[in-house]
Amino acid sequence: MIRSVIQGCGSYLPARVVTNADLAKTMDTSDEWIQQRTGICQRHIAAEGEMTSHLALKASERALEHAGLKASDLDLIVLATATPDETFPATATRVQAGLGMTKGAAFDVQAVCAGFVYGLSVADSLIKNGLASTALVIGAETFSRILDWDDRGTCVLFGDGAGAVVLKAEQGAGTTADRGVLANALHSDGRQHDILYVDGGPSSTRTTGFLRMEGKEVFKHAVVNMAAVVGEVLAKAGLETKDIDWLVPHQANKRIIDGTGRKLGLPPERVVVTVDRHANTSAASIPLALDAAVKDGRIKKGDLLLLEGIGGGLAWGASLVRW
Repeated sequence: MIRSVIQGCGSYLPARVVTNADLAKTMDTSDEWIQQRTGICQRHIAAEGEMTSHLALKASERALEHAGLKASDLDLIVLATATPDETFPATATRVQAGLGMTKGAAFDVQAVCAGFVYGLSVADSLIKNGLASTALVIGAETFSRILDWDDRGTCVLFGDGAGAVVLKAEQGAGTTADRGVLANALHSDGRQHDILYVDGGPSSTRTTGFLRMEGKEVFKHAVVNMAAVVGEVLAKAGLETKDIDWLVPHQANKRIIDGTGRKLGLPPERVVVTVDRHANTSAASIPLALDAAVKDGRIKKGDLLLLEGIGGGLAWGASLVRW
């Protein structure tokens, strides 16, 4: 059986760090108010002229280096982003050109904060179907560009960044002990559009708008849907919650992460949390958290990882990966 095995990972965060105290200088907020409600202490903000493709390219170069592979080995790039450089072409093609990759395909997927899980699932499917052999899956965002900085309820929540993984087709025995992507589950519910969206776009207002969110409604759906999709993906693989070594969740809010962990019966020490340092980086948050836990030695070869995320749409999903 062909499996999509993660060969390496990488990440990039813009140099500029904005703390809660920095925000309190320009708006009616405080470090205490933000931390109590979200767990966020700081976020990284892209520099003027620094685009999503720039962040994605740097994360990709680091992922390839960690994997011990070259851009010429790639035949697929899937970039998850809600903040592309342009309406078209796909920002993934800019990364393709920046890497010097001249074969295969490169395209974007858009599922907001669930984007990386969607992108991983798409790449995994293409590899298993023989349409690709070595894939780069990226989550990259410059959410600071779509925030209403006069809305303290949303602008304090987000940051910019990018993370990437390299997948390679490998032959396996078809058991859950094999390294690679074991199972995926994806969902969406368009009826929930109004609780998390951006009020603009080329076919409506012709201009990019600002992020709008009903936080309490998002929280309610997030905890319930995350627990359900985790159970679904475990069932697909024939595994149980106790088999999970690490939960690597979308880093939206510490309270959502804690709530999901409790529903799954996972102790906090088995949950990777980076929201305090990165804030919510949408599609970039899962690969950023993954890279942090791999590079500091927490995640080791053979560990079972559960990646999950939910975002605007609403769209949500989970992937089970043997590292």
